[in-house]
Amino acid sequence: MIIYNVTVKIDTKIERDWLEWMQNIHIPKVMESGCFTGYDIMRLRYPKDDEGRTFAFQYYCTDMEQLEKYHRDYAVELQRAHAEKYGSQVAAFRTILERLDKKEVTG
Repeated sequence: MIIYNVTVKIDTKIERDWLEWMQNIHIPKVMESGCFTGYDIMRLRYPKDDEGRTFAFQYYCTDMEQLEKYHRDYAVELQRAHAEKYGSQVAAFRTILERLDKKEVTG
């Protein structure tokens, strides 16, 4: 499994508006691409940063071909829309991870 990880630091003043926009507009458009099987949204809890909030979005896809399709056909427009709406109030970086193993312990 391939995980497309997007880490985003935002200005605290826009947190509520930005998160609602991400959940209601941006992520549905990402998922409409058909390139991902699911996603997780996480908020950084530690270390605390008084200057902003940090979030991680992990999108799951079955193989690199799907991720390459997303980058080729969808990413530029979606990133442009994000930048137009929030500009310098947001800084993002992206990484690609490969899951080698996963085990959940039930109790």
